[in-house]
Amino acid sequence: MPFIDWDTVPSREIMPGFHGQMIHTDRMTLSRWRIEAGAALPEHAHPHEQITTVLEGTFEMTVAGETRTFGPGMAVVIPGNTPHAGRAITECRVLDVFQPARDDYR
Repeated sequence: MPFIDWDTVPSREIMPGFHGQMIHTDRMTLSRWRIEAGAALPEHAHPHEQITTVLEGTFEMTVAGETRTFGPGMAVVIPGNTPHAGRAITECRVLDVFQPARDDYR
């Protein structure tokens, strides 16, 4: 199934205020998020490498103790097992890529 219409991918609220749609391959996961303004991502770490890109809105992220606020067109690279947390300053649209695949999101 090489062609996917995002409008056909179900959305799930993974945590309060984080509404995600997931596309999986054997080795990676692509997640498209709608994040409510003020929604917070508690500090956590996972073995997956992660690249987060903000498509719309303003998002604050802390990675390994360093905090930055970023908006559309900006990205952050998070190595596996690195503590990180975040907060939506405004309503956001965010795209995450994880490698290896996030089986917990299937």
